[in-house]
Amino acid sequence: MSEKEKSSEESVDVEQNQTDTNDAETNVTDIPEEVVESEETSEVDTLKAELDEMEDKYLRARAEIANMVNRNRNERESLVKYRSQDLAKKVLPVIDNLERALSTDVSNEEAESLKKGVQMVLDSLLTALKEEGIEEIPAKGESFNPNVHQAVQTMPKDDDHPAETIIEVLQKGYQLQDRVLRPSMVIVAQ
Repeated sequence: MSEKEKSSEESVDVEQNQTDTNDAETNVTDIPEEVVESEETSEVDTLKAELDEMEDKYLRARAEIANMVNRNRNERESLVKYRSQDLAKKVLPVIDNLERALSTDVSNEEAESLKKGVQMVLDSLLTALKEEGIEEIPAKGESFNPNVHQAVQTMPKDDDHPAETIIEVLQKGYQLQDRVLRPSMVIVAQ
C-alpha cells in the first residue's frame, strides 16, 4: 500500500470516530432529563432502603448481644446465689437424723455427754448452713402456706387452733434465700 492510501484510510477512520462520538453525544442529549433524574432518584431510593435495612440489622444484632450479656449475668448471679443448693439437699437428712438422736431419752452420764456432743455437731452444722443462706421454714402455729408447707394430714379446728393453722410439724422444711429446698411436712387444722 502506498502512503497516500494509508493516509486516506487514516482520515476515513478519524472521520468515522468523530461521527461515532457525535452520535453518542446526540444519544446522550436525546435522553430526556426526566428519565435521567428518575434513574438517579430510584438509585438513591434503593440505596436509602438498603441503608435502612442495614441499620435495622445492626440494631437487632446489638439488642441480641445486650440480651445475651444480661442473660449470662443473671445466670452467673443465680449460680452464685444458689451454689449451696445441692449440698444442702444432701445435708438435710443428716440434720434430721441428728435431731432424732437428740430426741431420745438417756439415763446415764456417758449417754448424756454423747448427746451433748451430737448437739454441738448439730449446732455447728446449722450455723454453717445459716451462713450460706439456708434457714428453717417457720411452721408451727403459722398460717398454712402451700408454697412452703406440705399438708400431710388435717385435723378439726378447735379453740387453740383456728382453721388453716399448722398444728404440728412432722418434718422441718428449709429454704435457700427465696427458694424452697424442702417444704415443711405439717398437720393443718381444718
